[in-house]
Amino acid sequence: MKAKGLKRGDVLGVVALASPPNQQHLKNGLERLEARYQVKFKLANNIDQIYGHLAGTDEERLQSLHDMLRDDEVKGIICACGGYGTPRIVERIDYELVKKHPKIIWGYSDITCLHNAIRQQTGLITYQGPMIASDIGDAYNEISLKSFEQLFDGKDISYPTDQLTFEPLVSGRVEGEIVGGCLSLLVSSLGTSYEIDTKGKILFIEDIGEEPYKIDGFLQQLKSAGKLDDAIGFIIGPFTNSKPKNPNKSLTMKEVLDFFITRLNKPAAFDLNIGHCTPHFAIPFGTKATLDVDQKVLNIASGVNIE
Repeated sequence: MKAKGLKRGDVLGVVALASPPNQQHLKNGLERLEARYQVKFKLANNIDQIYGHLAGTDEERLQSLHDMLRDDEVKGIICACGGYGTPRIVERIDYELVKKHPKIIWGYSDITCLHNAIRQQTGLITYQGPMIASDIGDAYNEISLKSFEQLFDGKDISYPTDQLTFEPLVSGRVEGEIVGGCLSLLVSSLGTSYEIDTKGKILFIEDIGEEPYKIDGFLQQLKSAGKLDDAIGFIIGPFTNSKPKNPNKSLTMKEVLDFFITRLNKPAAFDLNIGHCTPHFAIPFGTKATLDVDQKVLNIASGVNIE
């Protein structure tokens, strides 16, 4: 199920479903998006709330999502930032409301669990993309800002473009639906009713601040749960800020990937600029894609309907 694409002048709902956004960075990001795409914004009631490490209570954050879904003026929902806390509300989301009001939902990092839950409960295509405060308003890059164009033009997506990286890991070509997100969030969903389904799909993973031994543990959990065997190919984003504190007593990240991914002998590419990185290239989850490692290209079907 695809949401409707955006038009100039549309209203976007801005939510904080995890941690509270930096307010100055949020202001910067809103101004840049407004100037580029001539959109308007409706901010969630909890956008400036702080409740420990959360942007308000669970009830306030959940209500903000439901409010944006019900509001017919709001044509898309974009997360201000990630952080921590989204898993606390996914079991209480009204998924019938999502089905009744299918809208663009955009974010990454802690929002990973929201993507997987919504897709598996409703079939709605959602977007892994740079967020307003943490990316557009802070670690600004023109490619990150340009990623929003796909919501307006509805064109199929081709990666990489200039300045973006693509490193072969396992050669080959594969076609399938892209699923995935932040690796630590994918692992935390195992054993729940929202755990990721990788059967016959291309799995995307990335993360931040996790040393190779932690990534090793996360991938072992996915392997033990059958998620790596079920996947037909792999797209691996950056593992940002993940250098081991003691390199002499650590595997390299490449050695970890070789052990869990390369030996599966399925098409795989790594070091793509998707996730916790600058620039951050946005992609939809739940659409069909073709990964051609030898040609160094990833083609992805559009995730929105353009009228």
